[in-house]
Amino acid sequence: MNKVTFKIDDEKLQKLYDEAERRLVGNRRDFWGRPVLVEGAGYEKIWLETQPMGGEMFYKRDNSGASLNNQLLFMEGQREDGRLPGSIKLDNGRIVPEYNKLQGFCFPEPAFNMYWLTGEDNDYLNLLGATLEKFDNWLHATRDSDGDGCLESFCVYDTGEDGAVRYGDAPNYWEKDEAPKEYASVPMASSDIMSWSYSARETLARIYAVKGKGAASDRWHKKAEQIRTSLENYLWNEERAALFDRNKDHKMQNTLTHATLKAMYWGSISKEKADCFVQRHLLNEKEFWTEMPLPSVAVNDPDFRNIPENNWSGQCESLIYQRAIRALENYGWDHLIPIIGEKLFNAVGDGMNFVQQFDPFTGKASLNEVSGGQPTYGPAILSVLEYVSRMYGLHREGNRLYWGLRQGPAYEYVQVLNDVEYKICHTGRIFECYSDGTLLFSTGCDGRVITDLQGKNAKIVMWQR
Repeated sequence: MNKVTFKIDDEKLQKLYDEAERRLVGNRRDFWGRPVLVEGAGYEKIWLETQPMGGEMFYKRDNSGASLNNQLLFMEGQREDGRLPGSIKLDNGRIVPEYNKLQGFCFPEPAFNMYWLTGEDNDYLNLLGATLEKFDNWLHATRDSDGDGCLESFCVYDTGEDGAVRYGDAPNYWEKDEAPKEYASVPMASSDIMSWSYSARETLARIYAVKGKGAASDRWHKKAEQIRTSLENYLWNEERAALFDRNKDHKMQNTLTHATLKAMYWGSISKEKADCFVQRHLLNEKEFWTEMPLPSVAVNDPDFRNIPENNWSGQCESLIYQRAIRALENYGWDHLIPIIGEKLFNAVGDGMNFVQQFDPFTGKASLNEVSGGQPTYGPAILSVLEYVSRMYGLHREGNRLYWGLRQGPAYEYVQVLNDVEYKICHTGRIFECYSDGTLLFSTGCDGRVITDLQGKNAKIVMWQR
């Protein structure tokens, strides 16, 4: 049985970690005999933008089925034409897929990693490959209504940005495959949806590489690069060094959002452009590097709104923190993870307010009775646990192990993963790293050590203080 134990000589962090573990279990549900992990805090469904990612993060603690079902239910719910459900609910004992919005796509990367985590099952890999190819085909068949090669969002909930000012008069939901015509802002050429296609195609390239089909892998990688080229040519603003969507009249929007950070999660832009965005905007104290970093809209933007009830027009979202881990790791900005993690730990704070949103100027939790404002929000809980994992623990990605070794208080982190026990002991300046009681290596580094599954061929990535 997978599990994690973490003991650290830091009373505040220990209390936070233990409470996050306790509350996470409370978000398990039974969907008609199948365990799943819901979003929590009043959100009782599984959403495509959060729960495949959340399920994959949950696997290190529980391999009894919820993590895998958080992937499989979306694949099983795919329509014949390729459309995936944006959310799945339990209704009167029945599992009901919903196709009234796309609702994000934090799916290919975690679903692919589940292949490695769960024992490299070929039937699962084949299902995932077929799912991604059908969905990518559906996107290009239905979400390019003007034929310009840039995929479009038809409604607010397509990208999960509830209440976002930049969507103007757009509807929240849209069930049809045909583009809406009666609104000013949509269909909207979308960096999100272009990134989904990139992610699907690049993951297909990796799937075919695992299968030993090099020609097919190269073909899908080239198709992914075509999306990257189109995305950057059409939606990257060179002068402002960020991605901006275009409205139905092809006019580029002005609102500086965290969209470029989301693209970094999917790996859909070049390192040069990602680095430029991070240096110019993400680390800018007047924009995104606020007291509580990572607001959804730059705080100096005219469209910024500091609304505490489920609104993606400004406040810091726990989901952004959850996605930021992969986004920063993809582009070599790993050293920001401990900084952001500490900010999140402090914001959740002594009140244990695991909520959807936080004030970017004060870090105050937006605690309320609205869905997401209750202190059991899954992305907040998982973010805390995952930043601890990255900073002090271990996680597996593909066929590599990532050991987080952070100087400071003494600690011990034990990860039982598929019946193998990994352990990190830190009692001074030296870290000792074990597998099933055998010392693999010791080091005094303050950073990450990346090894193979046997703990060999180590690569060190240092954190900057």
